[in-house]
Amino acid sequence: MPKPKVLILAGSKSDTETMQQSYEILKQFRIPCQMIISSAHRNPVKTRKIAREAGQKGVKVIICAAGMAAHLAGAVASETFLPVIGVPMANSYFKGTDAFLSTLQMPYGVPVATVSVGNSGAKNAGVLAAQILALSDAKLRRRLQEFKKSLAKS
Repeated sequence: MPKPKVLILAGSKSDTETMQQSYEILKQFRIPCQMIISSAHRNPVKTRKIAREAGQKGVKVIICAAGMAAHLAGAVASETFLPVIGVPMANSYFKGTDAFLSTLQMPYGVPVATVSVGNSGAKNAGVLAAQILALSDAKLRRRLQEFKKSLAKS
């Protein structure tokens, strides 16, 4: 099995159902990926280690679920040079608005690409990761072009 090019991080098991949407999109584009559960709050040492070592393991893009306090994507972005995409989860009293704003408002030098809340955001995170990887992969670029054409027909 090829090494994952995209790492999907979920802060808790409850985020994995939504993040499965990213996983399915990546699989559709034939991009090797892996999903790991690691909380920036409950297990910061493990999360920091994952973020720091991802690039050495061949990962090119990291997608993070961002629930409630939305610390995961920012914590990961502060520990890596890789592009980080934050997916705000809709699992709070504020229906994801809190996670969206927290993920969106990162300080200078610690960017997190922020997609929409919930399932659509998780799917878009997969597409965005594919677009980033397609910059240096002509076969993937062609698959993305076909995907975009199919969207125009629906």
